[in-house]
Amino acid sequence: MVVSALAFSVMSLFVKLTGDKGVPVLEIVAARSVVSLVISAVSIQRLGIAFFGQRKLLLLSRGLVGFIALNCLFYALTHLPLAEATVIQYLHPMFTAVLAFIFLKERFSMATLACLTISFIGLLFVVRPELAFSTLPQPLDEVAVLAALAGALGSAVAYVLVRSLGKTEHPLVIVLYFPLVSLPFSVLMLWNDFVMPQGLTWFYLLAVGVSTQIGQVALTRAMQTETASRATSFAYLQVVFAIILGLVFYQEVPNSGTVIGAGFIVMAAYLNVLWHRKPLA
Repeated sequence: MVVSALAFSVMSLFVKLTGDKGVPVLEIVAARSVVSLVISAVSIQRLGIAFFGQRKLLLLSRGLVGFIALNCLFYALTHLPLAEATVIQYLHPMFTAVLAFIFLKERFSMATLACLTISFIGLLFVVRPELAFSTLPQPLDEVAVLAALAGALGSAVAYVLVRSLGKTEHPLVIVLYFPLVSLPFSVLMLWNDFVMPQGLTWFYLLAVGVSTQIGQVALTRAMQTETASRATSFAYLQVVFAIILGLVFYQEVPNSGTVIGAGFIVMAAYLNVLWHRKPLA
């Protein structure tokens, strides 16, 4: 999950760099889908694995849910302040813990519950400390808030599906189904808005796809070896990696709230590794 969080942070960096070049979001999604599809297909063929897996309907559901969640997140990011959209999106580890408890009968430990809480407090400090102590200056777009909640819930559903599929399917097959679904849908939705990449933008798009592939495979591996709730609690480390990458590539110097919040998140991840007690009855 640490490798996954780092890979997704690198992906976000290259998404931002590509967006700065004027490439539409759906085109970035399509490009990352092409790269992921090629890498997954070649790897599956070389390993001699059944290409479409065993539980095809559940695999297609994972791909469709992931695509919907991604688009809900992008809608929220374009219609809400970044801080509020980020806070709502990072409800997904908590949703994952609840869904895994209901559908997979996975009980979560006090350590995981504490780490989720500490990480979310840290996130509040990172994105906007005053969220916890004051009201917003103006009402938020209700549709965008619902979209952000749907995106967080969709991510949680996708993670629970990955956890379930991990019992019978190879990680590469699970990863394959996201681009199989997202590529045709993103191309259809993009249609006439395509922008021809220039120069270094081609490398950025390739990097988005490769880092996404690494992140997805690492995430799937983690879901196969650990409960969904504990594994996804490490997702908050992505915020810390994003802070570091923002400092290095955009000279975005973190404020005191960001430093404090990052400290909370790192502490939670460390506790989650050390403090793994008996699940709640």
